[in-house]
Amino acid sequence: MSYDDCESRGETGEETGYGSARLKEIIHPDRINAITISGRSGCGNTTVNRLVAEKLGLEGINYTMRNYAKEQGVGLEELSRQAEENPDIDCMVDRRQVEICLKEQNVVLSSRLAIWLLPQAALKVYLYAPLEVRSRRIQEREGGSPEEQLRKTEARDLGDAERYRKLYRIVTDHFFFADLIINTETFDQYQVANMITLAYSLRRQKQA
Repeated sequence: MSYDDCESRGETGEETGYGSARLKEIIHPDRINAITISGRSGCGNTTVNRLVAEKLGLEGINYTMRNYAKEQGVGLEELSRQAEENPDIDCMVDRRQVEICLKEQNVVLSSRLAIWLLPQAALKVYLYAPLEVRSRRIQEREGGSPEEQLRKTEARDLGDAERYRKLYRIVTDHFFFADLIINTETFDQYQVANMITLAYSLRRQKQA
């Protein structure tokens, strides 16, 4: 089944995302002691995940398509090609994130959809940075010309947004339900990690 088939059959639900039948099969609706961190490519999700997990002594989880490809014994490029035509692959990657969190407990999960997958997490964080800032960071990490990386980053943003809209009816620009939204252009990774750590501690005190 293709993404277009999934959409035409009405399986993607309402525009808010939580009306999606597929999403309802994956999300964990109950409260869980987890910090979820989402944001677009180049926002610093992976680095901040590691720093927060270290500071709080929690398990850091950053499960991606690469991890799933390794588990399935196939190459990342091949799995990505298959995922373009088969939405169930994306669903499996997202489902595995939730399964790992429920197994480990006391975790920091970072992924594009983390704050949507665990809506009752102890703390939901969204990291933001302008396109130009994110593409420059990726260019410094991966190489290539600034112009080329800017185009690729913008295309990746658009592709991700369209895929999640068709698959789950998630609108990735609608992240204002997050407990904490941080501009990572303004603050470095250590400051961001400190903010998240403090917010988590305050939230835990309030819930006690």
